[in-house]
Amino acid sequence: MMRALATCFTRIACCVPPLFHRELFITDNLSSNRGVATLHIEAIQSLDAPELMLYRTLKRPEEHERAGVLVATNVKVVQRLLASRFPVVSALLTPAWLEQLEPELRARPEDIRVYVGEKPLLETITGYQLHQGALAVAQIPPQPGFASLLETGPRPRLLAAVEGIASAENLGAVVRNCAAFGVHFLIVGETCCSPFQRRAVSGSMGTIFEQPVVQADNLVEKLTALRAQGIRCLAAHPRPGSKKLSAVDLTGDCCLVFGAEGPGLTDAALAACDDTVEIPMPSHMNSLNVASATAVFLYEATRQRG
Repeated sequence: MMRALATCFTRIACCVPPLFHRELFITDNLSSNRGVATLHIEAIQSLDAPELMLYRTLKRPEEHERAGVLVATNVKVVQRLLASRFPVVSALLTPAWLEQLEPELRARPEDIRVYVGEKPLLETITGYQLHQGALAVAQIPPQPGFASLLETGPRPRLLAAVEGIASAENLGAVVRNCAAFGVHFLIVGETCCSPFQRRAVSGSMGTIFEQPVVQADNLVEKLTALRAQGIRCLAAHPRPGSKKLSAVDLTGDCCLVFGAEGPGLTDAALAACDDTVEIPMPSHMNSLNVASATAVFLYEATRQRG
C-alpha cells in the first residue's frame, strides 16, 4: 500500500484542459532555503484515479495512519493546515475554493498537486455533504518528544493527559480546549484513538497543527515521570473524597488527567495521580462529557493563573 501511495503522490497529470492544468513556479525570496515550489493544478471529472485514493477512503482512518498522513475536510481546517508546518501533499477543491485558496497554496514551500472538481463530485466521496468544497492531505511530521517538551516548557507548567478516549470528535475537542487555554502539551494515552484521525482533526478545528501532542505508549509511566519532576498529577474523577475544583491550587506545575465519560480513569491511572478532583454538580448528575470537563478544568487553571 505504501508503494501505491508513493506512486500516487509522484505521478504527473496529463491530458487535461489547459485552463486547469497549470504549473506555477513560486520563488520565496524571503527564505532562500525553501527553493522553488511548484503548484500542479488538474481538473477531474471522477474520483477513480489512484492519486485520489486517500480522499476516497475517509471512512478508513487506520489506512491514513499507516501511511503517515492526515486528511483535512473542513475549509477552516484546510486554511489552518496551509498556515502550518505540516507538509501538504495535495488538495481537492472546487473551482471557487481554488480561487480563494490559491494565494495560500502559493505560499507553501512544497510541490503540491491540486485536484479541481465540482462540489457534487466531491460530495460523492461519502454520500453526504461532508465539507464545503475543500479537502487536503498532509504528512504527519515527527512530533516533539516528551523529554524535550518538558525541558523547553514555560513555567509554571500546565499539562493535560487523556486515557481511553475512543471518540475522535471528543479527542479533537480536547485538543482544541488545550490550545485555547495554553496547555504546553497534551499526553494522549495508548488506549485513545489517534489525534490525527480525520474526525479528530476536524474536531480540533485545525489546532492539532499547532498544539504539541505526545502519543504515549504507556500513560502511567508518563504520569510517574511527571511526578518525579515535581509536577502534580490531578485526576478529574468524581468519587467520594475528591476535592472540589475551585478549592484546588492550580497555580503551580500540574498535569490534569481525564478519562472517558463512562468508565472514567482506570485504577492504574488513578494510582499514578496525586489526587482526585471533581466539578461540583447536583446530586442527580455525576459526570460531564470529557470535552466539556476539560474546558471547565482548564478554564479554572487559567483563571487562577491570572
